[in-house]
Amino acid sequence: MKHIKSHIKSVIFLCFLIFVLKGNAQQLDVLINEALDNNPEIQKFELQYKRASEKVKEVNTIPNTEFGVGYFISEPETRTGAQRFKVSAKQMLPWFGTITSRENYVSSLADAKYEDIVIAKRKLVASVSQSYYNLYANKAKQEVLTENIKLLETYETLALTSVEVGKASAVDVLRLQMRQNELQQLKDVLHQQFLAEQTKFNNLLNRENDVTVYVVDSLIIPSEDFEINTENIALHPELLKYDKLYQSIEQSELLNQKESSPMIGFGLDYINVSERPNMDFSDNGKDIVMPMVSVSIPIFNKKYKSQTKQNDLQQQEITAQKQERLNALETLLDKANNERISARISYATQTKNLQQAKDAEDILIKSYETGTIDFNDVLDIQELQLKFQMNQIESVKTYYVQSTIINYLIQ
Repeated sequence: MKHIKSHIKSVIFLCFLIFVLKGNAQQLDVLINEALDNNPEIQKFELQYKRASEKVKEVNTIPNTEFGVGYFISEPETRTGAQRFKVSAKQMLPWFGTITSRENYVSSLADAKYEDIVIAKRKLVASVSQSYYNLYANKAKQEVLTENIKLLETYETLALTSVEVGKASAVDVLRLQMRQNELQQLKDVLHQQFLAEQTKFNNLLNRENDVTVYVVDSLIIPSEDFEINTENIALHPELLKYDKLYQSIEQSELLNQKESSPMIGFGLDYINVSERPNMDFSDNGKDIVMPMVSVSIPIFNKKYKSQTKQNDLQQQEITAQKQERLNALETLLDKANNERISARISYATQTKNLQQAKDAEDILIKSYETGTIDFNDVLDIQELQLKFQMNQIESVKTYYVQSTIINYLIQ
């Protein structure tokens, strides 16, 4: 029941993400699908999987048939005549079940390779989402800077009026102008960073670098987080890959046991015999046909014993690697969850501080109406307000980026 509730909350959260992105010309889920279809890394892993699958046909064969032809330069004489030439054919056959074991082994390697595709797709979804949220945060910060520049222009107008009536100095005007220059510089730098991130985003989708990415206008943190089911992490493809690698070693050992068995060979020799001149008897010039059966026995089998030991050691290594990766994923999940909680706390604090900064701004405006205003206080409040707005945007971005990491780990 608890798992069902967790799943429902996850679905609600994903629906919420789609809802907040509506109205945007390029929704995130559409962009993700485009990336999955066009990303060259995904295509690379898919081709590797197809190549690994094709190897099943390669191993479904028996050893080459051996043919031999010999000509007697000095023809040996026999009772029935001189031997002229010899033709032979030989076919070795592996022990029963060896070919099937080879197919199972290669198929298990292909299954492990398939997990690379699943992992790459998950990572791509996370990368596209995180890049998208970086673009959103950058754009939102540029808009905040634009608003603050306009606000400083309003204050500059007030300062010029105050200078005319002798209630402010020209220095106040210059300070306001310098502050505007600083904010414009920050905005220009952000714009360049946006272009760099946009190039990264377009490369993830394998399209031209200068394609404009339109991000959502606003994002909000949902009122409630979806529940994290830590048990799902055990089913993560990064861990399932280790299970399939372990199984491939089991198949490798079965194949090793089969290959350590004897091989059976069947052959046929044909010797052409010429007739003896001036002689008349029933077998004169009769050709020789000789069927043969051979057995190849691996008497010196240290190779196979060593392979068995190597397989056992490799299975132990894979078990240790899986546990190491599980610990790393659990650490990453816990970190992402804590940082997401911290982002929610930070967002609430910045919202409260921002409201108080706006209240202080209103007080300053009312002070101007009474004939007194301290433009140093104006700059201080404006700087605080900008800081809170930037931190608020960063908190929203962090929340969604960490949610993306959580989804990568447990969905």
